[in-house]
Amino acid sequence: MIDARLYLLQRLTAIAMLPLIATHLILMIVAINGGLTAEEILGRTQGSVGWALFYGSFVIFAAIHGAIGFRTIAYEWLIPNIRICSVASFGLLIVLIGLGLRAVYAVIVL
Repeated sequence: MIDARLYLLQRLTAIAMLPLIATHLILMIVAINGGLTAEEILGRTQGSVGWALFYGSFVIFAAIHGAIGFRTIAYEWLIPNIRICSVASFGLLIVLIGLGLRAVYAVIVL
């Protein structure tokens, strides 16, 4: 039962990331073609709660999606013990969320 729920959750996070990825790519293409430098782009994100929520949710969805994928690949290819794979993937999830939100904080606040 847990595998079916994780399968569904991974698909839902993929769906949730689609508009975030598209928005990010479009904005970067428009900004770069408009002549903005990385410094100018980052200057526009500083202090923005909207961008913090946008990229924060992106990080959380990507971390969940990746950790579930890691669990599946680890179980099928590396370690035939689902409990070990689950613990490892949960650890990966925590690390990815921590590092990702730290990066979002650095971009938005600093």
